[in-house]
Amino acid sequence: MDGTDRHLDIKRLSFAGIIVTLGIVFGDLGTSPLYVMKAIVNGGSEFNELLIYGSMSCIFWTLTLQTTIKYVIITLKVSNKGEGGIYALFALIKRKSSWAAILTMIGAGALLADGVITPAITVTSSIEGLRLFNPEIPVVVIVLLIFAVLFFMQQFGTNVIGGSFGPIMVIWFSMLGILGFSQLSQHPGVLRALNPEYAYRFLSEYPGGFILLGSVFLATTGAEALYSDLGHCGLKNIRVSWIFVKVALLLNYFGQCAWLIMKGGLQNDVNPFYGIMPEWFLLPGIIIATAAAIIASQALISGSYTLISEAISLNFWPKIRISHPTFLKGQVYVSSVNWFLWIACSFVVIFFRQSSNMEAAYGLSITLTMIMTTLLLSYYLLQKGVYHKLVLLLLFVFLTIEGSFLIANLHKFNHGGWFTILLAALFFLIMYGWYFGRKLKNRYVTFTNLNKYIELFNDLSKDDSVAKTATNLVYIIKANRPDQVESKVIYSIFQKQPKRADTYWLLHVDKIDEPNRFDYKVTQIIPGVLIRVDFHIGFKVEPKINLYFKEVLEDLMASGEIKLESSFVSLRKHSLPADFKYVLIDRIMPRDYELSGIENITLALHSISRLLCISDVKALQLDSANTIEEQVPITIDQPLEKRISRIN
Repeated sequence: MDGTDRHLDIKRLSFAGIIVTLGIVFGDLGTSPLYVMKAIVNGGSEFNELLIYGSMSCIFWTLTLQTTIKYVIITLKVSNKGEGGIYALFALIKRKSSWAAILTMIGAGALLADGVITPAITVTSSIEGLRLFNPEIPVVVIVLLIFAVLFFMQQFGTNVIGGSFGPIMVIWFSMLGILGFSQLSQHPGVLRALNPEYAYRFLSEYPGGFILLGSVFLATTGAEALYSDLGHCGLKNIRVSWIFVKVALLLNYFGQCAWLIMKGGLQNDVNPFYGIMPEWFLLPGIIIATAAAIIASQALISGSYTLISEAISLNFWPKIRISHPTFLKGQVYVSSVNWFLWIACSFVVIFFRQSSNMEAAYGLSITLTMIMTTLLLSYYLLQKGVYHKLVLLLLFVFLTIEGSFLIANLHKFNHGGWFTILLAALFFLIMYGWYFGRKLKNRYVTFTNLNKYIELFNDLSKDDSVAKTATNLVYIIKANRPDQVESKVIYSIFQKQPKRADTYWLLHVDKIDEPNRFDYKVTQIIPGVLIRVDFHIGFKVEPKINLYFKEVLEDLMASGEIKLESSFVSLRKHSLPADFKYVLIDRIMPRDYELSGIENITLALHSISRLLCISDVKALQLDSANTIEEQVPITIDQPLEKRISRIN
């Protein structure tokens, strides 16, 4: 069975699929008990039953309303051929307005920022448990070493150790449930927190209760990642495994609350997560927690690669090098993202030093992602014809919940929240400059009808007075209609420097909203002289155009539509194949055109984004030795106020 088959198998509901899902999807959500209750108690103005019962009630109803109803029940149903996440949601929207693109950029930028803070707080929280044995243990150094190994190993793929992720997470969630139940059984009265009245009283009566929603929110931060991982594990596997995960999480939260009530608060500043462990189990518990934290970090890192890969396919991100370290379908590695995350995560650990300090930075950015998903989801449901009053009700309920979390989390801004907002803003500006800069330049793309140049193509290809550029000349074009081509291509062939060839190929790469579509169509505009090939490629498919074009040529040769023997007699005598040369054209905006202020800012951001971009030769994986790169000016019709005068 190959990698593709294995990938498809885990998307079907099965015991193996559920185990794999536990290892991929629930790392962020599943490790939240490491720091949530500690953050709530440390942030409380005074310790009393209302703090514990009220916050626990908020956690329960947040996991129920936000995670279960919004994501597991509603949002997971909205998939693009089985793929989920904010980019897949954008791809489903038929009328892709500019504001929908901006909402997607904000949400994706915040999600990428979350990929920096989550590994830092999760791994640090787990390693801090070692201070129960030795208060002087160098937590920061240990975490930095773990990150060094973790990020170094990314380039080799995770298929070797990935098989152990699921079983380890089964042990983790089982441990959460058992430890929580052992404390809950000693003080079952804490189950009264299931009553939403405690949540209401907590928010209205407890001093600073509303601000503590920022800490409560940490219990559901992984819900957005759950949606992004839909394409890896499948709807049914996620829904079934969520039942087990939610029960384990709630048992642990209730157990920590019971322990806090019985102890009368934190004892010697001990994290209640470790406080509920028997002393003999402390070391094994820390080891299991560290393993779970590393798996959660791995899930966020892999998710960041996938997110950037999808962003590139949808033209939200500059083209950068993407590799596939294993044969498993869907597993990608982005070198530049990997080293950036390593530096950023390490900086977070060095700068904040303790998980309690990171809690202040955590949660603010991901709240923005959830709000953006709610807005895009509502817009999509309205387009699908769902009853508008029902959509407005869902919009009101979830915006009220998420808006409350956002207001509470804004309290964290000066205490570290600025860091993730700064990161999210950086990612947003890159996406904004690239996406809208391209749209601005495309606004001035002009197309011409190929039928006007049929005779010219025939004449040039037979004109011996023009030196032959190549036997086969290949252009990458953007014109969607088969009877059209960009004016810049005509300019390159006939005006800039006449380029004679026996056959002109026009390759059109059509990025399809369907994630895994992979086919092509051939149109013989002038049989044997001018041939157009349309590649229909899903946004999950790697654009190896050079390789795909070779396969097209093999098919056309097999069908007898073309012959690929050399046009040179001496070379054809020795059965050498025909030569090919690619031409790539970059459009340059002239400096003498006046644009609006926002257009100038957009182009400036686009120019900055281009610094991250690899060349089209590398992005399309063309043969650099046989590629010509040209520059042509963008033509903008701007009449002058008056014509210059001639003098004698």
